[in-house]
Amino acid sequence: MIALLVILVTVGCILVMGLSLWILIEYWMVIDVPPAIVYTMKFQILHSFGHLIFTWGCILEKIRICSMPRFCQFALYLLPIRKDPRVVVTNLRLGTISVRLFQPKAVSSCPRRGVIFYHGGAAVIGSLDMYHNTCSFLALKTDSVVLSVGYRKLPDYHHPVSFRDCLNATVHFLKTLDTYGVDPSRVVVSGDSLGATIVAFVSQALVGRTDIPKLRGQILVYPALQGINLQLPSHQQNEKVPVLVTKFMICFCRYFTIDPSWKDALFKGACVPAHIWEKYKKWLSADNLPERFRYKYQAEFLAPFNEAAYLETKHTFEVENAPLIADDQIIAQLPGALIVTCEWDSFRDDGLLYKKRLEDQGVPVTWYHAEDGFHGCLPLFSTILFHFPCCEKVMFSIVKYLRDI
Repeated sequence: MIALLVILVTVGCILVMGLSLWILIEYWMVIDVPPAIVYTMKFQILHSFGHLIFTWGCILEKIRICSMPRFCQFALYLLPIRKDPRVVVTNLRLGTISVRLFQPKAVSSCPRRGVIFYHGGAAVIGSLDMYHNTCSFLALKTDSVVLSVGYRKLPDYHHPVSFRDCLNATVHFLKTLDTYGVDPSRVVVSGDSLGATIVAFVSQALVGRTDIPKLRGQILVYPALQGINLQLPSHQQNEKVPVLVTKFMICFCRYFTIDPSWKDALFKGACVPAHIWEKYKKWLSADNLPERFRYKYQAEFLAPFNEAAYLETKHTFEVENAPLIADDQIIAQLPGALIVTCEWDSFRDDGLLYKKRLEDQGVPVTWYHAEDGFHGCLPLFSTILFHFPCCEKVMFSIVKYLRDI
């Protein structure tokens, strides 16, 4: 009873704060404040809103009322879903995996393009509902059949459950394309944040499979593709930039079942043995980045090696968890890609390094860089209060890429 009361009071405070902020922003818009100031203020408000939910989750977890991930999920699941009558939505289950199918209601004279979507959220937030509007829009604007995968996540499930769920759902979908009216020669995997990491994992895992159709393309929106070098310029430049500040990346430790006490060792490279860095620096060094992205940057310098930290974190250095270090033979067989990077994103350079790896192996890459973009902007596309210009730019870069397939 006490737990329910605390949750209701907290959610009430969040809703009141949100309404007040909305009124404030609308007032600023009416009095003709320069757009840059409004966007900056909205950006800070968005970060504060997320920080409030995260902080309350941590408090409730410490007093053993509910876990931080579960509270964050509860708070964000209150976001409204827009039902578009032009799109048919079907909830399905593939074994233990929940999926949601989006199909344009208009009749098509030929099989449609297929898009498999893996949502982001660091395996803490993100859901079929949170990305419902995003997937519905993609289905309608690209005349595609979109399958959104509701993989299992924290607090009940840890790595590699999310990755395996997405791989299994993808294989099942590829084997039953006729059922959904999908052209087997035009299937694309897509996702943002952790979902983009899963895109890279699934694309690599399916290389060489002859029992299912080959993927036509892959869409990676602000992907995180390795945890070996967390001293890249984007990490240094955006360490304190909302929305993905360093303290929120503790979710990375939770998902990979790493004790949070090793967080500093991860970020400073103390858990990386010299032989691993020597092996992979040809792909992970900032020297591979365009000069324009290396401003305000101090060259990589690994902290003194800590063997205990390495033993606790070494599973994050496996190729499955770091697609950026896959062998050239695998990279060369991947489908063409759209890679979206955002200037104000700690993981910006992962996308840039993956772009180079693909191009070096002859894989065609379409790159879109959002100069005003930030990590997590895609699902905000359909919101009113927290709609930013970069959300629309990123979304339409995806739409354009899909229409060309």
